[in-house]
Amino acid sequence: MIRLTGVELRRLTARRITMIGVAGVVLITAFLLFVTWREARPLSEAEQRQSQTQFEMAHRDWVQNHEANEASCRQEYDQMTGSKPPIDEMCSYPEPKASEWGKPQAVFAELIPNILQGASYFLLFAAFLIGASFVAAEFSSGAIGNWLTFEPRRMRVYASKIVAAGLWFVPLGLLITGVLTLGAYLITAQLGSTAGTDWSDVVGSLSRVVTTTAMGAVLGAVVGVLLRHTAAAIGLVMGYIVLVEGVFGSFLQQAQPWLLVRNFDAFVLHDTKYFLNKCSTDASGNYNCETIEKTLTFEHGAWYLGILTLLAVVVAGAIFQRRDVN
Repeated sequence: MIRLTGVELRRLTARRITMIGVAGVVLITAFLLFVTWREARPLSEAEQRQSQTQFEMAHRDWVQNHEANEASCRQEYDQMTGSKPPIDEMCSYPEPKASEWGKPQAVFAELIPNILQGASYFLLFAAFLIGASFVAAEFSSGAIGNWLTFEPRRMRVYASKIVAAGLWFVPLGLLITGVLTLGAYLITAQLGSTAGTDWSDVVGSLSRVVTTTAMGAVLGAVVGVLLRHTAAAIGLVMGYIVLVEGVFGSFLQQAQPWLLVRNFDAFVLHDTKYFLNKCSTDASGNYNCETIEKTLTFEHGAWYLGILTLLAVVVAGAIFQRRDVN
């Protein structure tokens, strides 16, 4: 089994599409760091002067009019019927602050979760595509039949391919996330702030992105076994995103906790938020809707992804064991 896995790792490394995929990942990584640098740059002197002028105008307007605006708002509030928000929330006119104008300082602890989340998506896609192509190409070319002549124990062959696909992307995931983290830290240390960084959270995020990258490669290999064509695997992903995540997810909001992308975010971000619209008719006959914020926990996302991956591996293995490879 170890020798078979080693052979599969070497074959995966030697494939052209693997190198093309890695090159694409490197380019996207460089682009993310460039975007981070642009976002972290402070305003120019001219932009700072313009921002200060706008703040002074807004503050002057607040000093002159906030009492009259609040009184007018409270009068309108008293005349409203039906459901209405708290008066202190509706009629609040806080004093403008200089910190609210211009460009906020880039903070590493605030930037890195979004950077790693973006990295998790393109790493997942690259791993899935390469993993699917790695296995599907053998069925398309007929090489899998020759391989089974050399090693007739199908489950050993299947397991070696699945394990190799997952293992190959672990060092790549570590390298890409490490470069992004180091690059973002150096950029914000120079142009922003690194205060308040909790490195245990950062390391946890890195490990979760690497885990999902390996999962993506495994699922890609599984889909390659089932569909036997890379184009079919890509079509399956696109169809799921458009039909299930897009159409089905928008119409049935209660299904959001069971959508793949939502659980993926919950795992990578260690909890994620989603929103539901709750509508009802009050005693006056007015139809009102309110937005309710929900939390999808990290544990839910971890169990969801783990069970999904395990089931996919088991089902594909059972099919590979029994189905004709030609």
